[in-house]
Amino acid sequence: MGVELTAVAIRAFADSDVEAAVDLEAADRLMPWSSAVFREELAADNRVYLVAAGDDVVGFGGVMVVGDAAHVTNLLVAPESRRNGIGSRLLTALILASIERGARHLTLEVRSRNHPARSMYAGFGMAPVGLRKGYYGDDDALILWARDIDSDEYLKRLEGLR
Repeated sequence: MGVELTAVAIRAFADSDVEAAVDLEAADRLMPWSSAVFREELAADNRVYLVAAGDDVVGFGGVMVVGDAAHVTNLLVAPESRRNGIGSRLLTALILASIERGARHLTLEVRSRNHPARSMYAGFGMAPVGLRKGYYGDDDALILWARDIDSDEYLKRLEGLR
């Protein structure tokens, strides 16, 4: 059974969270990140990583900000904790952190067959602009973008998603 949304806090991803993130990835992904990859990402100056945690880590996400563009590098919620708003809360926090770092636009890749995630991203104003064939090995990736995430209109959209 999943955790209650109110029991989950979004906070900075700490080095002590790496093994929990590795375990979540290994249970969900064909090509999971290693602890070394997570530590490299955490050490990079232009990255922001957050976790969703109550008693345990139930999700995490990361973003890379380059110039005025933010690229979501990873976003994962444990299967038993999905569909209760944790992914939306993580993405909202990543977007706000990206805006603070000067981002105006947001991009990410999503599995073409991951309809629940695609629906969530659409709620954030993310629209498909391209396709990466075989990106995930067993699936193509849709390239999604949201523009002007720093605008008043977009920030009002985020408020409505909280």
